[in-house]
Parts: sequence; structure tokens; C-alpha cells
Amino acid sequence: MRVSPVEGFDPPALGEPYLLTPGPLTTSYAVKQAMLRDWGSWDGDFRAMTADLRRRLLALIGDTKSEYDCVPIQGSGSFCVEAMLGSFVPKDSKVLVLANGAYGLRAAQTMQYLGRAFTLIDKGDYLPPRGDEVGAALDADPAITHVLAIHCETSSGILNPVAEISEAVYARGRKLLVDSMSAFGAIPLEVGKIRYEAMVSSANKCIEGVPGFGFVIARKSELEKAKGNSHSLSLDIHAQWAAMEKTGQWRFTPPTHVVAAFLEALRMHEAEGGVAARGARYMKNRNVMVEGMRALGFETLLSDRWLSPIIVTFFCPSDGNFVFEHFYELMKGKGFIIYPGKLTVVDSFRVGCIGRMDEHVMRRVVEAARQSLAEMGVADAAPPQAALAERAKLAA
Repeated sequence: MRVSPVEGFDPPALGEPYLLTPGPLTTSYAVKQAMLRDWGSWDGDFRAMTADLRRRLLALIGDTKSEYDCVPIQGSGSFCVEAMLGSFVPKDSKVLVLANGAYGLRAAQTMQYLGRAFTLIDKGDYLPPRGDEVGAALDADPAITHVLAIHCETSSGILNPVAEISEAVYARGRKLLVDSMSAFGAIPLEVGKIRYEAMVSSANKCIEGVPGFGFVIARKSELEKAKGNSHSLSLDIHAQWAAMEKTGQWRFTPPTHVVAAFLEALRMHEAEGGVAARGARYMKNRNVMVEGMRALGFETLLSDRWLSPIIVTFFCPSDGNFVFEHFYELMKGKGFIIYPGKLTVVDSFRVGCIGRMDEHVMRRVVEAARQSLAEMGVADAAPPQAALAERAKLAA
């Protein structure tokens, strides 16, 4: 269906639905149009684009002392997480992985593949890891050298308390690595306020670019120490950084069109007002959508305290007429692609709040959900009592 424009926000292209996901997401016409030109990967113009990209990303962390640098890496966000762990964690070190969903557990699985020592705090789907828990784990195991934290766990939608985790880590002389894949660009991560050695994110998240590469922002001293650590030729952050510093080029074929699109997305991010403004728009999107969905009877997995402005998980209704696959197709037919749940305990689905859309679009999302429930014959969107009881038990 054709989605009409609202409040100055371009609708998706003809026939395209809005992507209510944590990335890939709905992008602007300007971002799409930036990919209509071909670039030579060795050409001076493209090298200048790479340098501009790196400078603009560093500006988002408030690095007034020039202690950090930015290194783009080809591939998806998981490539960057593996690159970060493989490059910055020496082979004889040990990582405390903080998990409260699929992406923390994926980081632990990555450590297994790397064959490097790690231990895990797994909080399940409902709660974040807290600073006192991290401190206790570090006190109990002097062998731990690094902590890996997920900034926003998008399998549940939890915004984790990275600041208090950082305080616990550095109070004990350890190092923090942050997976800010779905939060960077909308949730502040300024190095003057939250200490960390390195963080990773992706082009197709809150900056509102398209998939194809991610990036590492790391302390220069850590980049220098990373030489020889990596298990992988292509995921060696030190080697990528050294090559870019020397030649301005990517070591291997870069996603040229994606870089061009991302630069346009960065310019739009700056014009909107940067991290604060982008985060405020996403927060408004979330508030409008959650209020409307709750009015229909849906229940959020999380309490308001831990809801992120990135993506929200809802319990599936207990009504026997509700079938998620049918609901998904009805929503898609109305111009909105939602996300399946990723929980192990209860049936759920997710609605993203990020991308090139605003509160007016979110009101239409709620109306589409209302219509879809009616078409399915679902009289009540309330979840099973067992799901609520499980939430209460695990969140206690």
C-alpha cells in the first residue's frame, strides 16, 4: 500500500512498508539517493569520505582530548562485536560477559568460538545487570580483565545501566567494552561521562543509514596495544586502523555506496540536533506507541523503568484467535513490518521505535494494530496470566 507523508517525514518509497525493527530500518529519500553514484574505493574522493565519516562519529562521543579514534569494519554488527573482543582482549585475559537477552548470550558464544576465557552473568529477559552485581563478580575473580556490556538489549528492549556498570568496573581496575549497536546515536555515550575502552555500533541503527558496515570507537592506547591480538585477518581492528592511518583506505573492498549513504545520514543526524534530538524523537515515538498499545490491552514485557526508546517487547494476547503470523501479515498489509519476539519463556513480539518516522506514524501503528485485532476476531489483547506471573516472579 502507499503510505502517505506525515509532518515533514518522507514516507517509504512506493509500496514499501515502515520497518518497525531495530535495524535495518526505514531510511530517508536522501539516504537512499546517496547510493545512486558509484565510487572508486582507492580514489581520493572516497578516502576523504572515510575520513569525514570517522571525524563525524568521534564528534558524537565528546572526545575533547583526542584520546579515541574510529575504525569502520565491513560487515554486520556481530562482525564488529567479534572484532572488538578478538582485538582488545589479549589471549591470556578473561572477560565477564553481562547478558540479559540474545545479544549478551551471542557475545558469550563469540568468546567460545575465540577460545578465550570468560564468565557469564545471565539476568534472563526481564532485568538488567547492575553495578553491585558486576562489582561482586569482579571481587570474586581477580582473573577477569575486561567486562562486556550490552547498551540496549534489543531482544527484550532493556536499556542497561552502562554508567553504573562502568563505575563498578573502573573502581576495580578493570576495562569496559560496550556493545552499543542499537543505542549509539540516540542514547548518550560521551567519554567524559561514561568511561570505556571501546564501543561498537552499526551503520543501520540510530544514525539511520543502511546495512553494510559497523564501526569501533576505541581509546588510541588500546588500539596500539591490540597489535597481534586478533584471531582473524579480516576482523583485526589494529590492522584496519593502521592501514587507514597510513593510507586513508580500507584494507579490503569497502561498501562504498553504504558509506555514501551513511555520510548523508550523519549530516541529517547533525541537522536534527544530534544525539539529544534523535533520542527525544525516539522517546516520543515509544511513549505514543506504548500508550496506544496498552489502551488496546497489550502488556509490555518490561516495567516503564527499563523500557528503552529503541524497541519494545509486548506479550502476545491469550485470545485463541490471536496468531502472530496472521497479525504480522495484517500489519504488513497496512504498511508496517513488526518484529517477532526473541524470548525463551513466553510468546511475544516487538515494535521498533527508531528510523525515519515520528509520533504521527506511531499513532497509525496503533490504529493498524487495532484494526488487525478486529479482523482476527481478537476481543482482548491481554496476555496469559501465566506470562504475567512469570514476569512478576523473574522480575522480583
